[in-house]
Amino acid sequence: IWMKPTEDGKYYEYIAVYVDDLAIIMVNPAGFIETLKTKYNLKIKGDGPLDYHLGCTYKRDPDGTLVADPRRYISKILEQYEQTFGEKPKKARPPLEAGDHPELDTSEFCDMTEIKQFQTLIGQLQWLISLMRLDIAVHTMSLSKFRAQPRKGHLKRAKRIFGYLSHLQDGAIRFRTGEPDYSDIK
Repeated sequence: IWMKPTEDGKYYEYIAVYVDDLAIIMVNPAGFIETLKTKYNLKIKGDGPLDYHLGCTYKRDPDGTLVADPRRYISKILEQYEQTFGEKPKKARPPLEAGDHPELDTSEFCDMTEIKQFQTLIGQLQWLISLMRLDIAVHTMSLSKFRAQPRKGHLKRAKRIFGYLSHLQDGAIRFRTGEPDYSDIK
C-alpha cells in the first residue's frame, strides 16, 4: 500500500497493489490513471469506481455505507469443490462442531492426493478470510497448522467449513466511512 497526504493535508491518498491489480483511492483518480496510460504506456482495464477487486465485490448501500461482498469468490470455490470431490459440500452449521479439537485427531494420515486437496481448501479459505469472511477465521486457522501432514479428520473438517459457506454465502462486511459523531458523549 502506498499512501501520501493530499496537497491540502486534509486527506490521504492510497494505492493498493497486488501483483498487477490496483485499487486507487484519490481525490482525482482519473487524472492519475490517465498519467499511467499516457506517460507510462500502461494498459489499464476497468478504471472506473471500484466494484470488483481480487475476488470481492464492492458496492454502496443507499445510505452510502461501503459493502465488501465475497459472494462471487465463494461461488467459484464451491464450484471447484464440486469438481474436485464430485459432489456439493454437505450443508453445515457452525463451521466446526462445538468442542471440536483438531489437534486431538488420531484418524489416518491423508495420502498425497488428499494432502493437496486439504492444502487447496485451506488456501482458498485463508484468501476468503482476507476478503472479509471473518466468521471462518478461527476455524480455518486451527486447521491450517496441519497443512504439512493433515489427517483424514482434518480434511473432513475443512470440507465442513465449505458446507457452512454453501449454507451462508451472503455474508458481507459494511464499512461506515464517515466520522462518528461524539458530541453527545460527556
